[in-house]
Amino acid sequence: MPRAGWRKPESGERLSDHVSISVLTRVYPPAVVDAAIAATGKNEQRRRLLPARVVMYGVMAMALFSEDSYEEVMRRVVDGLSWLADWRTSCAVPTKAAISKARERLGTAPPMALFKSVVRPLASRGLRGVWYRGWRLMSFDCATLDVADTPENAGRFGKAATRRGEGSTDLPQLRLAALAENGTHAIVDVAIGPGQANEADLKRQILRSLHPDMLCLSRCTSFSLPLWQEAAKSDAELLWQVPDDQVFTVVRELPDGSYISRIYASEYDSRQDHGGSTVRIIDCGCPHGEMSCRLVCTILDPDVAPAAELARLYCTRWTFDRALEELKSMQGAPRLVLRSRTPDGVIQEIYGYLLTHYAIRTLVYDSEVPDAVPEISGAPFLPTIDTSHEPSCGGCQRMGCRGCPFAPQAHVVIRGTAQPIAGYEATMPPDGGVPRIPVPSAH
Repeated sequence: MPRAGWRKPESGERLSDHVSISVLTRVYPPAVVDAAIAATGKNEQRRRLLPARVVMYGVMAMALFSEDSYEEVMRRVVDGLSWLADWRTSCAVPTKAAISKARERLGTAPPMALFKSVVRPLASRGLRGVWYRGWRLMSFDCATLDVADTPENAGRFGKAATRRGEGSTDLPQLRLAALAENGTHAIVDVAIGPGQANEADLKRQILRSLHPDMLCLSRCTSFSLPLWQEAAKSDAELLWQVPDDQVFTVVRELPDGSYISRIYASEYDSRQDHGGSTVRIIDCGCPHGEMSCRLVCTILDPDVAPAAELARLYCTRWTFDRALEELKSMQGAPRLVLRSRTPDGVIQEIYGYLLTHYAIRTLVYDSEVPDAVPEISGAPFLPTIDTSHEPSCGGCQRMGCRGCPFAPQAHVVIRGTAQPIAGYEATMPPDGGVPRIPVPSAH
C-alpha cells in the first residue's frame, strides 16, 4: 500500500540506473569514447536517433542490465546520459531493429580501440596483493564462453565435441585468452578465437602486454617451448605450472630445494644441446601428500625468490578464474551466454563486458585503496583488493588440505622437505575448516 501523500512518478526511472551509467562515464568520458569512434572511422555521416557514442555506452550497459531487453537497456542509457548531462529533454528510444542496425554500423573496432586506449593495470607500486619483490603479479590463462546458438555463430566459433567424441555441446563456444592483474582482477588484454583454437596461439597474441616489471603466472595443459621463449623475450619473469609427468634433468641443485634444468623442443635437440632454455624447476607439494605441482620459472637465483615463496605465490594465478566469475555474475546467472546472434555482435558484446568489468574494478580499486601502502619485499601475496580471503585452489577447498602449497599455510614441501614460509603465521580456524589468508608476522 502506498504511503500517505506518495505519488507514483511519471516515469519508471530509478536513481540506481543513472548511477550505473555514471560508473561507465567516469572511466570512459564522452570525449574518450568519441576519440575511439573517430580513430576507427565510425563517425556519423548524418544526425541519427542513435549516435555512435550512445551505442557505445549501450554495448557496455548490456553487461550491467543483461536481463533486460535491448530497448530497455537503451532506455536506461539514454535516460542516464540525459540525467548526467542535465538535459532538459530525453531522446526517444528506438526499436529493437533500429538498435541492431546501430550496433552493426558501429562494428567491433570502436570498443576494441576504447579498450586498448584506456585499460591498464590498476595497482600502484607496492600494493599488497599485486606486487611481490618489485614485480607486478599477472595471471595468464584461457577460458571458454558460450554464445547464442545461431548458424552464423556456430559456423564462426564451432561447438565443442562431447566427451565421447560424438556430437557437440548445446551451444557454440569461443575461447578467450586473457591477462589479468592479480588482486585487482583487472583484465588488461585479451585474444579471442573459436572454441577449438590452440591455447598457445591465443596466448601468443597477448604477449605484447608483458613488461619487465611483471611476474606472469600461468598453467599449461601442455608445455610449449616456443611460447615460453617468446614470453621470456618480453623480459617479464615467468612462473608457469607444467604437467607433473614432464621430465626435467637436474643440471644443478639449489639450496632451497629447487634445481636448474634445461628444456628443449625435442629429444633430438636435447641430445644436441640445441635451442634450449635454462630454467629453474620447483617440485612442490603438501606434507600430507594430497597434491603436487611442478613449476617452471625464469628467476634462477633462489635468494631473489625462494622456492617456498614462489610455491605459495602460484595460488594467485586463480585470480583469472575469479575475474571470469565476476564477468558471469554481472549477468546474474551462473552460466554466461552471450546473446548476440552474429559473430561480430559477439565480439562487440565481449568487449562491452570487458569494458564494464574494468570500470567496476576501477571503482572498487579507487574506493578501497589508501593513498599509501607499504610494499611487501619478501613474503608472497596478501590481498587487500581481493576481498575474497579463501584459498584460491579449488582442490584445497574440496579436500580441506591444510598443507598444500596452494593453501595459505606456513609450510610447503619442496622436493620432499617441508619448509616454512618466512614472514607468515599459520592461521587455522578453530573449527578446523578451511583456513583464511594469514597476515604477515611482525618483524
